[in-house]
Amino acid sequence: METIIDDAEVRMQKTLNFLKRELANIHTGRATPRMVEDIKVSAYGSELPIKQVATISIPEPRLIIISPWDKSLLTEIERAIQRANIGINPQNDGQVIRLVVPPLSEERRRGMVDLVKRITEQHRVALRNIRRDVIDKLRKMKKEGELSEDDAKRLEKQIDDLTKDYIGKADELMETKINELLEG
Repeated sequence: METIIDDAEVRMQKTLNFLKRELANIHTGRATPRMVEDIKVSAYGSELPIKQVATISIPEPRLIIISPWDKSLLTEIERAIQRANIGINPQNDGQVIRLVVPPLSEERRRGMVDLVKRITEQHRVALRNIRRDVIDKLRKMKKEGELSEDDAKRLEKQIDDLTKDYIGKADELMETKINELLEG
């Protein structure tokens, strides 16, 4: 019976991890390596993420510097960033590529806050759907006699508590991201 709860927790943790990744990709007006590290560059006959062909550094809050290990990749990296359409124009000086991250306008910040809230709500719904699936499974097991009334109630309470806990964690992630956006 405990495996049902364990499975639910694994599914909820995956949902939370996915939310973290989605929120990490939302631009806050601050420079972060995540903004460019996974952009694919044509290098050595294949498509590689920038993080595999260059060093990405953040010397200032609004500046990203990309230093390719092989200087012949500079123009390819520059093209890849332009194709990725991240809203930043790369500056190639022959040694490194500089990306100056523009500050977000107040209107854009508000739009991003709304996006963060929408994404978080989608993940809350996913968490509640996991809860519903598990409770349906428990009720079916109880109906078929595989589970006693007391065990079913105990497991339902556990899944409710688990769901509350994960929704709380999702809300914390949302608040952190909103604060980043508003102070950014």
